[in-house]
Amino acid sequence: MRSIPGMNLEILLQYSPVISVMGSPDVMLTGLSCDSRSVRKGDLFFAIPGASENGINFVMEAVENGAVGVVTAEDLTRHEVSSIAKVSSVPLVRVPDARVAMAYLSSAFYGDPSKSLAVAGITGTNGKTTTAWIIRHLCDSVGRPCGLVGTIEYVLPGIVEPASRTTPESIDLQRMLAVMRDGGFRAAALEVSSHALVQHRVGGIEFDAAVFTNLTQDHLDYHGSMEEYFEAKMLLFSGLSRQSTKKGRAIINADDRYGHRLLDRIKGVPIITYGQGSNCHFRASNIRQSPTGTTFRLDAKGRSYLVRMPLIGLFNVYNTVAALAATSAMGLELRRAIAAAATIPQVPGRLERVSVKRNFQAFVDYAHTPDALVNVLRTLRQLNPARIITVFGCGGDRDRAKRPLMAAAAEQNSDRVILTSDNPRGEDPREIMNEAAKGFHAKGHESYVDRESAIRRAVEIATSGDIVLVAGKGHEDYQETESGRHPFDDVKVTAHAMAGKKLDDWEEARQ
Repeated sequence: MRSIPGMNLEILLQYSPVISVMGSPDVMLTGLSCDSRSVRKGDLFFAIPGASENGINFVMEAVENGAVGVVTAEDLTRHEVSSIAKVSSVPLVRVPDARVAMAYLSSAFYGDPSKSLAVAGITGTNGKTTTAWIIRHLCDSVGRPCGLVGTIEYVLPGIVEPASRTTPESIDLQRMLAVMRDGGFRAAALEVSSHALVQHRVGGIEFDAAVFTNLTQDHLDYHGSMEEYFEAKMLLFSGLSRQSTKKGRAIINADDRYGHRLLDRIKGVPIITYGQGSNCHFRASNIRQSPTGTTFRLDAKGRSYLVRMPLIGLFNVYNTVAALAATSAMGLELRRAIAAAATIPQVPGRLERVSVKRNFQAFVDYAHTPDALVNVLRTLRQLNPARIITVFGCGGDRDRAKRPLMAAAAEQNSDRVILTSDNPRGEDPREIMNEAAKGFHAKGHESYVDRESAIRRAVEIATSGDIVLVAGKGHEDYQETESGRHPFDDVKVTAHAMAGKKLDDWEEARQ
């Protein structure tokens, strides 16, 4: 990324509403931070509220580490840190909302990078990762280098790194977009989580396309209700009408009931619908599936096309059509994008086939909601297996209401079910499994607290023509417990089990 010579705080503050400034804002900034531990000399520190701590409590640490200014929504005249301005001559800026200010000031500090890129933002419960992955592939394939920010990884010029969160904080996100711009990328595909929308992490980003995939139960531990969850997703689309330079398109799944609600709510924004309905702008029909891929007819822009893709599953038809609609809105020629769809690479942990030859097949998938699990299992059923054996668990410290729904979905769409743990975090995995088991109606399921034992049991009972599905973790290479994260990879564990590796061999290989 090109170096930033610095920006005067007084000038930067023109890009955000300000209530008051204590101290002189005539200081030069060389960086931004919202983590007091990572502050460097010359940084502007944003004291934002967190899940368990308030950034205002770390202002002194930030100043001691070199911060030359502080932005907060707190009334500093009533707070003990108000004396910092007198002690260190650091200006304290009060704003109506610290997160909103951080987003827009970050965009301004990095030179509004999204205005120089064709940007797609994808939101929804399921399909965000695959849709973003496909968008990046389509752009790259037609000569428009595309960055990626999402659940699996961040892709920047010359850099591919594991993702720490689906949508980073606005400072990090704007910095990444600036790296993309300065490194010669021409586009960016961003997964936009509901948490990120509520916390204004994508504020200041100008989108060419905003995609809505679907909405099913998830994250109610955070949002409280499906209505609030829906309103969080709505924020991405209501923001399009306030963009200053781009006429962003809303790409909406018209076959989803919440998509229909969005269509009624979105005002003053061009809308492109996709799905199987006859009135969709991008319509998929004549879907044909095989173990190696899918073909379908696409009607769009007054013409019909044959689309071939190496992915299986109706949900991947939706993901691909969404990506084609989005890249069209980003300026790609539709015919060239359709040709590129034939070479879409495997998305890690998304219906990923385990490449060990046996008389049965095994897949690993990230499905961790009832709807996602149903979709994956129905797709696998279309491959006409003798039986489907499903291994799944439910995450700890997350939406508890979906646990029995997950069990019901697995039982109704599988022949054998093995319940296990899946990132129990701070909860007792046995209690999580007991809550999930309330969704079972029969007594045919098995339970193993140890996830590796559950996977090995599934492989052990699989016979000719069966399909084993290991669901929930997908691309993740860890198991998160109360003691922290420990190495664990569903694909590797399943592959070793299928290859007949002993536990000692696997433990040695995992070191």
